[in-house]
Amino acid sequence: MATPSCHYDHYDQYGLAFMITETNAVTFRQNLGEMLNRVQYRQDSIVINKDGKPVAALIDARLFGRIRRLQERFEELSARLAEAYAPIPVEDGLAEIDRLVGDERAARRPSRKG
Repeated sequence: MATPSCHYDHYDQYGLAFMITETNAVTFRQNLGEMLNRVQYRQDSIVINKDGKPVAALIDARLFGRIRRLQERFEELSARLAEAYAPIPVEDGLAEIDRLVGDERAARRPSRKG
């Protein structure tokens, strides 16, 4: 197989290493069988670049299932939040967010004792 452009080692929840590999579309197409095996048997992930930009990823089907479930749960929670805050005027909500962000930033600043 042609050398992929980069590898990133990652660890799952059990501390087992898996790799994310970036490759270009031509190399991916030329080595599809090997790359499928890497994803299926080693649970590696492959990011496919076209013109130097990531356009797709090949991931393990179980991981894809988890991502889909997380996305569905996120959408459910987002809808519940939107419904709960619907009566609040947008300007009031944005002002409250700005105030909370300012409070948090102030709390994180190192104190300047003279």
